Amino acid sequence: MITFDQVTVHYDDASRPALREVDLTVEEGELCLVVGHTGVGKSTLLGAVNGLVPHFTGGTLYGRVIVDGRDTAHHPPRELADVVGVVGQDPIDGFVTDTVEEELAYTLEQLAVPAPTMRKRVEETLDLLGLADLRHRALHELSGGQQQRVAIGSVLTAHPRVLVLDEPTSALDPTAAEEVLAAVTRLVHDLGVTVLMAEHRLERVVQYADRVIHLPGGGQVVSGLPADILRTSSIAPPIVELGRAADWSPLPLSIRDARRAATGLRTRLTGRTPLPARSGPAPEGPALLTARGVTVSYQGVPAVRGVDLALRGGEVTALMGRNGSGKSSLLWALQGSGPRRAGSVTVDTGAGSTSDPHAVSASDARRMVGLVPQTPADLLYLESVRQELDQADSESGRGGTAVPTVGLGDSARAILDRLAPGIDDSTHPRDLSEGQKLALVLAVQLSAAPRVLLLDEPTRGLDYRAKNQLIGMVDALAAEGRAVVISTHDVEFVARAADRVVVMAEGDIVADGPTTEVIVASPAFAPQTAKILAPLPYLTVEQVVSGLDHPSGTGAGA
Repeated sequence: MITFDQVTVHYDDASRPALREVDLTVEEGELCLVVGHTGVGKSTLLGAVNGLVPHFTGGTLYGRVIVDGRDTAHHPPRELADVVGVVGQDPIDGFVTDTVEEELAYTLEQLAVPAPTMRKRVEETLDLLGLADLRHRALHELSGGQQQRVAIGSVLTAHPRVLVLDEPTSALDPTAAEEVLAAVTRLVHDLGVTVLMAEHRLERVVQYADRVIHLPGGGQVVSGLPADILRTSSIAPPIVELGRAADWSPLPLSIRDARRAATGLRTRLTGRTPLPARSGPAPEGPALLTARGVTVSYQGVPAVRGVDLALRGGEVTALMGRNGSGKSSLLWALQGSGPRRAGSVTVDTGAGSTSDPHAVSASDARRMVGLVPQTPADLLYLESVRQELDQADSESGRGGTAVPTVGLGDSARAILDRLAPGIDDSTHPRDLSEGQKLALVLAVQLSAAPRVLLLDEPTRGLDYRAKNQLIGMVDALAAEGRAVVISTHDVEFVARAADRVVVMAEGDIVADGPTTEVIVASPAFAPQTAKILAPLPYLTVEQVVSGLDHPSGTGAGA
């Protein structure tokens, strides 16, 4: 179905090719998982399948890419639209209509599909992705996860033979992600659709893959069976890391298989108390931010209902809940920029004084409460990475001098290099991958060293290595007495990074407590290690390794 024949892609302003002499064949009806660290060329590989590379992106493509018998060098994307459906990293960039139903029908209109068939396919897709209740909603009113499902549905209506998905579950809560992946696998198994899927949250998708295409870097591509590739790859989900640590063979890729393999491991760990998943002193002292009765509504529809919340310095809080539960609305209300129909927010500004971030200047508010939005690119408006970093340093009062910033370096550039090393100063921010954009915005916001930091889906687009670096930065912020709130659907990240979990539903807080208690209370929020080793109280692979290395004494928490 798809053939790469000695394919090399070189962008004009790049020092080395994004892809180098790639030979690859994808058969009909295969679900191929494309993995690799941020910036290694996954999006370039996917873009070459429907001709976006190089017809739209520029650069030079050497070799041939053949899709269903068509050479992409001679068939631009519009001539492959009936064969290849593509969903990009940022779904809103691809929307062309106003409502959900119109968006699902748009591709069919362009392909001149008869009206009766069009109506039938739209209805099928609405049911398939759980969008029926949203059919008349405006796209801009949807949450990020809802927009992602609409974007996937808009290409599924055309019944493409090849489906290319770039981070399809990145904005979805665990339950919604399972629904989307179930729909995708149904297309593969029942209709023979060929799927290429790039995804950083491998724990969600690896069990469904027929094959893994690994980009280790340097433009190279390695392809093989999932267990074979992941046993030695530099990127792997927790279930694989646990299998490596326990030396399981064959390497399990599903929770069910891992639980069967883990009988002996559970016996070895029984009776031992694991070390805390996140090390660090317990938060002490008064709250840095206090919210009372915060209420947010849009056109009379409540999004946040009288929420009370206190954030203490040194504490990392994860804000969780299904898509549309009010998480983003709450964060914007706490930051001061978002609407607040009722309630109060006060931030401790030091020396016994407090202030409402909504009542001060933008620069002062940025030093009190920093917020990284769900779409980080919304904060990027200059022509190069260097300009964005210099502007951040200028607004933070650095002026090029070395000012300590929560142990994170002395400039926005230093922070960026820790999160996503290797980003060139001259690169336009819009040309970065989603993970690199997020890293740049984090660097911009963290350069002001705010006392309270709010992150809305910060791990979206980040690989495991970048998540580890982000955890290190969050730990450093907390260690310096900052309060950090992370709104996320990434349960594996929460298990390692958060002291406390707050769960929202329909605008209300329905759970608030220690991470170890809250995330294992629901199977949807439990991390892989907890599912595999239940009922033992282990959340992360690191806890398991520590327990095995130190069978007694303080190393095992005994």
